[in-house]
Amino acid sequence: ITRAALADLEDALGDRVRFGVPLAKHTSMRIGGPADALATPGDRAELARLLAVCAKHRLPHQVLGNGFNTLVLDGGIDGVVIQLGRFKQIEQLEDLSVRAEAGVSHARLTRFCVEHGLSGLEFGAGIPGTVGGWTAMNAGIGSREVKDVAREVEVMSPTGERIANLPAAKLRFRYRALEGLAPGSIVLSTLFDVRPAAPERVRAEIARHLSQRSSTQPLDIPSCGSVFKNPSGDFAGRLIEAAGLKGIRAGGAEVSTVHANFIVNRGGASATDVLALIERVR
Repeated sequence: ITRAALADLEDALGDRVRFGVPLAKHTSMRIGGPADALATPGDRAELARLLAVCAKHRLPHQVLGNGFNTLVLDGGIDGVVIQLGRFKQIEQLEDLSVRAEAGVSHARLTRFCVEHGLSGLEFGAGIPGTVGGWTAMNAGIGSREVKDVAREVEVMSPTGERIANLPAAKLRFRYRALEGLAPGSIVLSTLFDVRPAAPERVRAEIARHLSQRSSTQPLDIPSCGSVFKNPSGDFAGRLIEAAGLKGIRAGGAEVSTVHANFIVNRGGASATDVLALIERVR
């Protein structure tokens, strides 16, 4: 990053932009080298100014949510990494739909639904990350995904000049992917369809999902969640276990003995270790 770009970034965000920040603390695997710049804009106006600076200086930018389903290389990330942790608003609209900003955590969203007696998002209980990440990768479980509950996605253009509310029906939700947005676009919020239900029923369904996850996944050790997509008609974890790969290691990284589609950090693992395991499993 040039001195002129550094100065413009600081002018745009002040102390909400930091430089040379190691990303290991910002990823669920606790792995990752430094970002040239880590920015945490406080609102849409600041985000727009940040994107304008990136466009002016041709700085690459990408968004990092809570760092799940993410492996940051040991050499770090060039350009600007944007975190939307200050985008935390949730509101229930008159038609019972719920709009949640990109920085809202899965735990806070499901808790909101319990408190307000709203059903439809229970499947997200225990799926880690934030609403922005959920939307960008069409998070879900076998029976239900974000595409099944999203009505509208609020998006800022790559240069910060425009904000559009895009009907979900016009976007292309794929298996763990959202297509149809211009590269560099930023998901600001998602409007979810929900329905009224007794809070105790919503709470019970959330508890069921959480219990299933805790009994089948290695939640007590750093990982990035499931590593491989499931092939059609089968499960990646079953195939990896059948190949006898549970428990194999590369450095500090290990194919989990609890769930074979998880690679966990047993301590001191590097991105290079994780990539070596991924290649061996492939």
